[in-house]
Amino acid sequence: VNIVAEKLGIDYRNVSAQIGDTNNVGISAVTGGSRVTFASGIVVDEATDQVIETLKGRAASIWGIDVEAVEWSDGAAHPAGQNAGEFDPLTLQELAAKALSTGGPIMASTMARTRSPTAGPLVRNHALALPCSLALFSLFVLLSLRCGSLEIDNATAWNALFDYDDRIQGQIVVRELRVPRTLLGAVAGACLAVAGAITQGVTRNPLGAPGILGVNTGASFAIVTAIFVGGFVSPEGYVWFSFIGAAGAAVLVYAVASVGPGGATPVKLALAGVVITALLGAWTTSLLLLDQETLDQARFWLAGSIAGRGTDEIALLWPIIVTALISAMALGRQVNLLSMGEDVAAGLGQRVNSVRAISAAVVVALAGGAVAIAGPVAFIGLAIPHMVRSLVGPDYRWIILYSLVLGPCLLLGADVVGRVVVRPSELQVGIVTAAIGAPFLVYLVRFTKLAEL
Repeated sequence: VNIVAEKLGIDYRNVSAQIGDTNNVGISAVTGGSRVTFASGIVVDEATDQVIETLKGRAASIWGIDVEAVEWSDGAAHPAGQNAGEFDPLTLQELAAKALSTGGPIMASTMARTRSPTAGPLVRNHALALPCSLALFSLFVLLSLRCGSLEIDNATAWNALFDYDDRIQGQIVVRELRVPRTLLGAVAGACLAVAGAITQGVTRNPLGAPGILGVNTGASFAIVTAIFVGGFVSPEGYVWFSFIGAAGAAVLVYAVASVGPGGATPVKLALAGVVITALLGAWTTSLLLLDQETLDQARFWLAGSIAGRGTDEIALLWPIIVTALISAMALGRQVNLLSMGEDVAAGLGQRVNSVRAISAAVVVALAGGAVAIAGPVAFIGLAIPHMVRSLVGPDYRWIILYSLVLGPCLLLGADVVGRVVVRPSELQVGIVTAAIGAPFLVYLVRFTKLAEL
């Protein structure tokens, strides 16, 4: 569509594509008040190198192979090298039809290690997979209610919820300590996982996550500054600064990454995020060292902890969090298109800047809410979207939904591990997720061929 618009010298919004089936693609343009229809071959004949690379990337995603193992000739994508002859060629019409029907990202094969040349999504029956995911979530909720320095059996945990007796110690522990803790972990895990999924799709960056791109650190810095300067000690006073810090850090990272040729590429975003994270982390540490009271107020929270906390933050933030999660679910198709590249998304009629702005607002709301609730918990937003993508494929409508369910599983699981490994003491959940996530990040960088690297 963009090529036809450029060839005719008209706005791309006056050009449309009609996809009938895999062998029927029509490109038409309105110019001078009349409609001109083109054969699909004009797109191939006039294709630039960038378009060819996009088409090769889409074919690689469909076949589950590396984009380097795809060549373009005779108007179609062909498997090359050791994969030669294993797949039928894909024409432009077939690639266009598949792109519109699935909305998958162009470079999905560069964002997850290839299992086999013919591998597809492991999950194909969502009617079965979603209930299984919810059952897994329920299992982690039960473990969170049961496990700790005091072991609780199933009957006591059940009665604490539905037949409470304040004379029984086990029920008091569950009702007063573990239910709020589980609720905090579930909400924070869902927020971080969904924010990570949207960040990876919009930036087309497999290393995209609120923690790596500096959003979490910005929220932490703002809260510590509020405690240090304003003397805020209650959630009602300092939670709102979390959103200001998250938004400021996101803008700063994007501004730094946009400097120089090529704009904010995935690699530059990751590097800018690392720099801003280190800078804000150093400032946060300086504030803590300058004031003992601020250190006492924030040290356990800064490690990423949901222990000994009430539900005051959730009571304050739930309208924002619920609105952001619903908005994230509604953004699935738009993120699909944007993950295919700005040119492709614009060619399919998407208002790219508007979608980016809305997505950024959702990520800031989710990450800021999660940090206000549990502190800067790392790697949930990085690991969960990749795990989900390996299960359900590149469709962000499903990635966001499953991240919403499985993100709490990872955070609650990490919290349970932190309770039992050094019993009767505890490890903060942020320490456990870092211990889990650091090897995963090494794996991701070491064994995955990242786009633009």
